[in-house]
Amino acid sequence: MRKLLTAVAAAIVLTACTTSNENKNDNSMNATITMTQEWDKVFPKSDKVDHRKVTFKTHYGFTLVADMYTPMNAEGRLPAIAVSGPFGAVKEQSSGLYAQTMAERGFVTIAFDPSFTGESSGEPRRTASPDINTEDFMAAVDFLSNQPNVDPERIGIIGICGWGGMALNAAAADPRIKATVASTMYNMSRVNAKGYFDQQDSEESRYQMRKMTAEQRTKDFATGEYPRMGGVADTTPDMPQFLKDYYDYYRTSRGYHERSGNSTDGWNISGGAALLNMPIMTYINEIRNAVLIMHGEKAHSCYMGRDTFEQMTGVKPNETGSTVVGNKEMLIIPGAVHCDLYDGGEGNYIPWDKLEQFFRENLK
Repeated sequence: MRKLLTAVAAAIVLTACTTSNENKNDNSMNATITMTQEWDKVFPKSDKVDHRKVTFKTHYGFTLVADMYTPMNAEGRLPAIAVSGPFGAVKEQSSGLYAQTMAERGFVTIAFDPSFTGESSGEPRRTASPDINTEDFMAAVDFLSNQPNVDPERIGIIGICGWGGMALNAAAADPRIKATVASTMYNMSRVNAKGYFDQQDSEESRYQMRKMTAEQRTKDFATGEYPRMGGVADTTPDMPQFLKDYYDYYRTSRGYHERSGNSTDGWNISGGAALLNMPIMTYINEIRNAVLIMHGEKAHSCYMGRDTFEQMTGVKPNETGSTVVGNKEMLIIPGAVHCDLYDGGEGNYIPWDKLEQFFRENLK
């Protein structure tokens, strides 16, 4: 069990440690952007919204590709929401579902692929950075603020899974973000530095991961190749249930997508060292705007949401139900596991009415 969790933390994704050499490095920050125009999402297209592909640049020069959803026959300037996540997913999966559903409820929305992933630019592919990925959210706010059908004073964000932590990091840095939802969130810095449930929280464990990454960088430079860790692993009888839940979403027709690292060959081995060494969410206690953290009661990751809420507010949240401190709320959803908040699961666990109410109240 310990060996499995160490491999998972080193990989940054919930995965077995297998490698692939398929992707060659072309040393280009912005390789040619190719956008798929046909509908290739894992959820059905809504007839209540208009949909189109858009692009925008970050301050680091990367080009992000997003799906933009606009309420049908909408007039005037509307509130807007930018969505990304889960970590290792693409906009055709969970974030697109969130964006399309919130557009059905009257918001202009975008679901974007982060730098280095999906249809967005960045080399080497499948690399993670707490700084660049926080900037991705802020660049999405730049884009929305300049749309003629968006009220720049009414912009919020939704981060799912590992992007919940990135969303809170962005909210701490950017007061333009008036409302933030972290859904089934991970603190990617914590899980990389300490392992799942903090079981590898030692100097020796971190040293071994740094050593492995450093040695891999030497090989990457010599070969110009960036081998990957492998996507979500096949299930085995002794595998923790949460890894089986990931398989059920990413590797079956429920959520599989060919551009998703978690569905296919995963993150590059040397691409996530910054997550181990640069903690995120340091200043979340200084966020003045509204925040909603929501987690499934049975989610393995719920401890990260609870601890984050306590760090942000100084108040330990209730074990069940809702905890409210000013304009900050922790919502525990009965019966739900981590991946149920990706697409609702069999119990339709995503609280869409709550999300709409939260953004209506805080994007006035």
